[in-house]
Order: sequence, then structure tokens, then C-alpha cells
Amino acid sequence: MNQSAISHQLRVLRSKNLVKFKKVGKMAYYSLADQHVVALIELCVEHTKEKL
Repeated sequence: MNQSAISHQLRVLRSKNLVKFKKVGKMAYYSLADQHVVALIELCVEHTKEKL
């Protein structure tokens, strides 16, 4: 994906309060803001490992 598309997706995730945003100098840092999303991702990763 190009930078514009990624920026748009991050903006959408921020608007839904799914990611947190922190700016340090010129760098922007994003992290998951919702523990439900973290749990879903962990479950998906575990499920994928079981299928391999």
C-alpha cells in the first residue's frame, strides 16, 4: 500500500478508537487501543498456528 492509503486506514482506525496515536518529533507511533482487538488478533494468530 502507498503512504496515502495507509494514512487513510490509520485515520479510520483512530476515528473508531481502535488505535492510539502518539507523536514524537516527526515520528508517529500507533498502538492498539482496545483490548478486545488485541484478544481477537491473538486468537487469530493461535488459530493460524494450529492449522500449519
